[in-house]
Amino acid sequence: MVKRRSDRVIITCAITGGIHTPTMSDALPYTPADIAAQSIAAAEAGAAILHLHARDPKDGRPTPDPAVFMQFLSRIKQSTDAVINVTTGGSLSMTVEQRLAAPLVAKPEMCSLNMGSMNFGIFPLADRYPTFKYDWEEPYLRGTDDFIFRNTFRDIERILNMLGEEHGTRFEHECYDVGHLYNLAHFVDRGLVKPPFFVQTIFGILGGIGAEMRNLMFMKETADRLFGDDYHWSVLAAGRAQIPFATQAAMLGGNVRVGLEDSLYISRGQLASSNAEQVAKIRRLVEELGHTIATPAEARQMLALKGGDNVGF
Repeated sequence: MVKRRSDRVIITCAITGGIHTPTMSDALPYTPADIAAQSIAAAEAGAAILHLHARDPKDGRPTPDPAVFMQFLSRIKQSTDAVINVTTGGSLSMTVEQRLAAPLVAKPEMCSLNMGSMNFGIFPLADRYPTFKYDWEEPYLRGTDDFIFRNTFRDIERILNMLGEEHGTRFEHECYDVGHLYNLAHFVDRGLVKPPFFVQTIFGILGGIGAEMRNLMFMKETADRLFGDDYHWSVLAAGRAQIPFATQAAMLGGNVRVGLEDSLYISRGQLASSNAEQVAKIRRLVEELGHTIATPAEARQMLALKGGDNVGF
């Protein structure tokens, strides 16, 4: 079987995430106002989907507080038609219950869903900075040398039921390694994940599959074999691999994800000024390859989403 194809490329933009810290880039948004402003600008630049985390506005640490999410979700919805995708990954310091708190209130069209437990190491980042703006940053990073990011089969099934079955949310199925594709296939076989589903293959996180082009091809071939024409394929890569991997994905008929969650840079040694700058760059590259960027309406149709009028914000 051959993967379902579309003549449209979905750009997802991951605005702030839970990996990078304020010391690393002045462009990383962490107040609700800045998250909203950068999200709206990314949508205007061509992102059909906005993947969102929340940060404590006082010091930029990741927060699961639904009240903080609500300070920017409504503003983004009022200003753009982009699909709003709320994390269920949260950050490396949150319990599953904390990670679900905001999505269960927001009932969004999409949520991210990590498809397996894994070592998730961001501790090498701490050695790059002699000092930090806030006292939480260094221990947050260094503590990940003894951390397992929990996403058990029971956790995944719970999220599929609580958000998917009860609220009609669909998912960005995040697969950090080959085994995660097989975990997803398990839920597809059980009928808990129904087509058309969205598979985000992820490269370059310490603890997951490495950012090598042969791995990209192997992940795609495995997904094609497991899912046939039932899925839409997307690619993100961490750090310096972000734009090369996204470009290769587009060349192979896939969708792409960029954003300051995944990389703080726009080119070698140059920090990005905003999420919108990354979106504009990958849009230029994708269009130069002869592809057309999907609008939010087209992304909703491709992914069978419930629509922006059927959310909790």
